[in-house]
Amino acid sequence: MVKITPFKAVRPQRARAGLVASRPYGEYNEAEMRARLDYNPYSFLHILNPAYKFQHTISGTQKFQLIKNRYLEFKEEDTFIQDEKPCFYVYKMETRDLYCCGIIAAASAEDYKNDIIRKHEETIASREELFKEYVKTVGFNTEPVLLTYENKPEIQQILEKIMLRNPEYEFATRQRETHYLWKVENEAEIAQIQQFFAKMNSIYIADGHHRCASSFLLSKESAENNENHTGKESYNHFLSYFIPEEHLKIYQFRRLITDLNGFSKEDFLIRLDEHFRIENRKLDAYTPEQKHQFKMYLDGEFYSLSLRKTSMHFTNTLSRLDSQILYERVLAPILGIKDLRKDKRISYIPGKKDILEMKKLVDSGEFAVGFGMMPVSISEIKQIADEGLTMPPKSTYIEPKLRSGLTIYEF
Repeated sequence: MVKITPFKAVRPQRARAGLVASRPYGEYNEAEMRARLDYNPYSFLHILNPAYKFQHTISGTQKFQLIKNRYLEFKEEDTFIQDEKPCFYVYKMETRDLYCCGIIAAASAEDYKNDIIRKHEETIASREELFKEYVKTVGFNTEPVLLTYENKPEIQQILEKIMLRNPEYEFATRQRETHYLWKVENEAEIAQIQQFFAKMNSIYIADGHHRCASSFLLSKESAENNENHTGKESYNHFLSYFIPEEHLKIYQFRRLITDLNGFSKEDFLIRLDEHFRIENRKLDAYTPEQKHQFKMYLDGEFYSLSLRKTSMHFTNTLSRLDSQILYERVLAPILGIKDLRKDKRISYIPGKKDILEMKKLVDSGEFAVGFGMMPVSISEIKQIADEGLTMPPKSTYIEPKLRSGLTIYEF
């Protein structure tokens, strides 16, 4: 039984929504960040980068406290308002190649603990603890965890009914995105949505594994320190975007390696030949057409690598995963990369970016070789989660990436 809970969102005044909303922090380059901070006083980036006004670099708890201070200033200036009643929020985003529509609500930390909210990636304990301290200090969630569920016509029907009304927000961005938000405060509609989710046995994390884990740690710590804990406190939940599987866009992450681990180009290709049929594609930027095929860029040329049938020894869903095959057949045994999280010789770029980005980085000499593969499917993600397994790091780059600052969940 999946629990989905309405909440009183802190959000921008209607006229300022488009000015407040920001892309994920890491998507801005330095020039873009500076321009937003210099010329848009309402941008949520002023909260995420609070030291800019002091022209000073800060980190850790000092930064967390300043983020909280900037947030409180936005509330004091009435840039942010808070809804009086707990609500669900229907959020829709349209771009040239993406359509998504789902429900922003509070998910249950207990569901995460009980494996009703299922994960497919391993988390790093130090990052969990860091995120927990961040949320504990600032007192809010602003970037929803992306949770996905099997397509349900009955949920889609009620969302379509809600979207016939005038939206609370409607604005476009320079990235040619159009964003819509509807507030759902009718108690009968809220109860109906909750009943639909209560019939589900599980849902899956698409993006936000560390946010889930840190939210659970915070709920556990808060409950232990609260003598009057009831389970209904705000710290028992975390901000989430519930979205049907068909609205997800899944890309690969390409792998870039700084060197060939002492091998010459010729010896490296010979080692690869043990497990792969290799074809030199010259300057043809080959795109894999099926699972177990890989793209490689090496020394100014593209290659296709097809896993040999004699190397197809699979024991579970994880062993069939292309990112795992690349790790077990190439990265670890040949290139000597054992720890995909910590080895500084490997870097990742989203497959959404043009293949020329990988070519440019290898041609520059910064990297020696690059690899690409087909994206992971949603069925693979679910199978991995259902079997209690975890994918290698950076196996998926998933959209939508929501704007920050539109709905804030306070503790």
